[in-house]
Amino acid sequence: MPVTTIAGRQVHVDAEGFLTEYDEWDESLAPVLAKAIGIELTDRHMEVVRFLRKDYLDQKETATTRRVQAVGGIPVKEQFTLFPAKPGKKMAYIAGLPKPKGCV
Repeated sequence: MPVTTIAGRQVHVDAEGFLTEYDEWDESLAPVLAKAIGIELTDRHMEVVRFLRKDYLDQKETATTRRVQAVGGIPVKEQFTLFPAKPGKKMAYIAGLPKPKGCV
């Protein structure tokens, strides 16, 4: 896997820039990753990111937008408001997780 520098530290990423090592991410990276894709994080964004990270540990895969709604309680419409255009990919990117297998 390629290695890149984000916020002054080296992290492993895939060809699309998604982090590949769960433990290389911490909350200090979230605003840097978000800014790179044009999102300014709020507390609500971080609630979604924290849900995704916790769910990933339980499920061993990145939650889709449907799962974020069904299990996380965050409506799909709100996900699109917080993470415009492709919320599944953007949420996963900021959370330092692999791109979801299906975005819905």
